[in-house]
Amino acid sequence: MKVQSREIVTAAQRTYARLRGQLAKTGWISQGYVQDRGPGAGGPCYQWTRKVKGKTVSVALSQEQYQWLKVAIENWRSVQKVLEQMQRLSRQVLFETLPHPERRKRLGKKVLGLV
Repeated sequence: MKVQSREIVTAAQRTYARLRGQLAKTGWISQGYVQDRGPGAGGPCYQWTRKVKGKTVSVALSQEQYQWLKVAIENWRSVQKVLEQMQRLSRQVLFETLPHPERRKRLGKKVLGLV
């Protein structure tokens, strides 16, 4: 392995370990969206909406459920961002350090999913 490749792998491993640590600290997660719809006929109205098999499903929530789900959804979004970074790092190491077939032209960063 070339010196430059080793440096890339070492840096990627440190970053990857940091990202794994972030995932380990993640609390409860949930998909969807929550809304505070303001006061309704019977008091405040909170709602959780998500997709199930391509259909939108909505559920009425208490204020406590709304607060809990709001944090869980924020956690879900941060997990998704961390996973995207981990995927990008994995592809970078794969394409920069392992042998690959001959190509007529270099693969761009967009094609490799590095952008």
